[in-house]
Amino acid sequence: MKQLHAPMTRRAVMTAAIGIGSLAAPLARSQSDASWPSRPIKIIVPFPAGVGADVVVRTIASRLGDRLGQAVVIENKPGAGGNIGIEQAARSPGDGYTLLASTSNFTANPSLYQKVNYDPVKDFVPVVGLIRTPALLVVPADSPSKTVDELLARIRVTTGGLPYASGGNGSIAHFAAELFKMANKVEGLHIPYRGAPDIFTSLLSQQTQYAFPVLVSAIALVKSGRLRALAVSSPQRSPFLPDVPTLHEASKAGFDIESENGLVATAGTPPAIINRLNSEIVRILKDPAVSGPLEAGAFQIVASTPEAYGAKLRVEVAKYAEVVRVSGARID
Repeated sequence: MKQLHAPMTRRAVMTAAIGIGSLAAPLARSQSDASWPSRPIKIIVPFPAGVGADVVVRTIASRLGDRLGQAVVIENKPGAGGNIGIEQAARSPGDGYTLLASTSNFTANPSLYQKVNYDPVKDFVPVVGLIRTPALLVVPADSPSKTVDELLARIRVTTGGLPYASGGNGSIAHFAAELFKMANKVEGLHIPYRGAPDIFTSLLSQQTQYAFPVLVSAIALVKSGRLRALAVSSPQRSPFLPDVPTLHEASKAGFDIESENGLVATAGTPPAIINRLNSEIVRILKDPAVSGPLEAGAFQIVASTPEAYGAKLRVEVAKYAEVVRVSGARID
């Protein structure tokens, strides 16, 4: 009988197998996406428990677990300005089971440190922006500076500039002060501290003359009259301090800088999982039981899309790189 088909060569067999595999991979992935999540999800917070980023993530974690039908576990991994936790997240599989709480350190550290083992753009994909807070230019309540221009006038007539406080190299307070100096072409003596409480102690005791703490940490002292707020660093006035002008309104050389916390996933996480996470978290953030307490603490809810948060992260990476380049601020 005449043979109808020639036997397949080894090359043909291999080619066919590769073709079948390439078809099977998307199918396996789609099946995996559909079954996600089938086990607990971990959110790495690269700071100690109790700090702002940790509080915000814990506010949504249990509710997210309820909506996904799996536990959402917080794992605090502090150290090296956040790098230890961030690098652990970067090494995790891109399967949707490991998320990272991202803060300004996430985008600033690649410029501040001589070497970090992650790239905030290439090694991660944005999930959602959570909350945002601007920096607040404050002076002691009895300071002779009642406006930004009056503060600048004092800085310009002081050799080396006035001493200013920050929460340490690379903090929002530090970057905001460096941008302030760059924009207005003035000098200043940087006094770094360990955090907001030390900033306020130094201001109230007149060891330093101004600072840019985040609004969330300073608002109580401003409202009690112990500190005077001269300007906010956001593009618009803060709804929590509506009488305080923006830096654009208060001076000829304004600028924008805000601390935005969000969530990112390891690169390679399927878009379907990213979109599911975003959808569920945005719903949670818009729940008055969640948004109410956060706004009562002077946090501005963001609840952004992955695309919008990704654009924000790229802008921050470039902005912090320029501040570090011009100011020479480094940690190692």
